[in-house]
Amino acid sequence: MSRIGRKSITVPAGVDVKIEGNTVCAKGPKGELSTTFNPMISVKLDNGVITVERPDDSNMSKSLHGTTRTIINNLITGVHEGYSQKLLLVGVGYKAALQGQDLNLSLGYSHPVIFKAENGITFEVPDSTTVVVHGASKQAVGAIAANIRAKRPPEPYLGKGVKYDGEKIRRKAGKASK
Repeated sequence: MSRIGRKSITVPAGVDVKIEGNTVCAKGPKGELSTTFNPMISVKLDNGVITVERPDDSNMSKSLHGTTRTIINNLITGVHEGYSQKLLLVGVGYKAALQGQDLNLSLGYSHPVIFKAENGITFEVPDSTTVVVHGASKQAVGAIAANIRAKRPPEPYLGKGVKYDGEKIRRKAGKASK
């Protein structure tokens, strides 16, 4: 049996969870999210504890068991605590600023790069070279952070670009002089 799938999920105080058919809806202080899961998997809510069960030991149900449990757990954690991703801008002239709710980045192009704050995503700029993406959905926060990083990924020679906090950039040696 899946070690992840058989763990139960405890619903924290302040989070309201509803299971209707193959849809799980969670509402909490950080927002409201819902997800649908495969009807092969059964999800039950009893006294604030969610359990995920599979019908048999086929490869399909085994693979869906742990995945469904993890998605539901991320959903509940997101509406209760939220998720965040920190990005660092490394390079001369690379800077970030908030323009209302939107993120305005100067990344060495002839034009500014602007990201709209939508789908429950908010941006925070503690200083001009740090951007923090906040949101309730782990998938949405990761996707926006990846889109920001894709505008100027870190390069291996000088390490300039947009990188995740804690990301190690493999550096290459430049030209060797004779």
